[in-house]
Amino acid sequence: MGLLDQCEELFKTSNLYEVLGVCKEAPDSEIRRGYYKVSLQVHPDRAPGDQSATTKFQVLGKVYAVLADKEQRAVYDEQGIVDEESVSLDQDRNWEEHWRRLFPKITLQDILDFEKQYKGSDEEVEDLKRVYLQHEGDMDQIMESALCCSYEDEPRVKDILQRAIDAEEVPAYKAFTHESVKKKNIRKRKAEKERKEAEEMQEEMGLNSEDSLVAMIKQRQKAKENGFNSLISDLEAKYCKKPAAGKKGKKK
Repeated sequence: MGLLDQCEELFKTSNLYEVLGVCKEAPDSEIRRGYYKVSLQVHPDRAPGDQSATTKFQVLGKVYAVLADKEQRAVYDEQGIVDEESVSLDQDRNWEEHWRRLFPKITLQDILDFEKQYKGSDEEVEDLKRVYLQHEGDMDQIMESALCCSYEDEPRVKDILQRAIDAEEVPAYKAFTHESVKKKNIRKRKAEKERKEAEEMQEEMGLNSEDSLVAMIKQRQKAKENGFNSLISDLEAKYCKKPAAGKKGKKK
């Protein structure tokens, strides 16, 4: 399956810019920041043992590899295709190592700290309005796409979006304002099933809470934790690495 098809399957869009939550005109620093934000959600350290998250993480690495490369991005923008044979999209590439090279200081504790800073921020509000518009009010897809959100966040997300509708910042899509009880219940059952599976996995790994998860990561990554201060402050400054540019997949 080509990259664009993978994006459609995993992120409900084949538009590489939408996958990273940025606009087509975004500068390199914004592309990189978008990759950083979205990949935090599915990083292997945050979702140990979750194959779906691992696959998304790998696909996000490929998306960033295309958009961070000047030539590949130009071809994608002009022709809507991706160079599937490019070295930067190598199927055997270690995407976790690649991520660590781009963001060498990031630990799971930093990811959790990012969540705390992000939730309730103006940035989160703008991101939620963007995914609301992208998915035309479909809460299933909004909750799949929204950063740092679990089922427990749904009332908060709905409240943010309703305020945006009341303020006429976004249109009142019927899918949002008249969502059926059946659809809500299906989403709830799915969330409960996923939570139960996650709890079982944590038990198998000897983890019973978020605190123990953080402790595990601290133990695993002690050497990387010294001297890390602000999560966001120097993002823009150091964002400028580029992969390289060779069966092509069509943009949908």
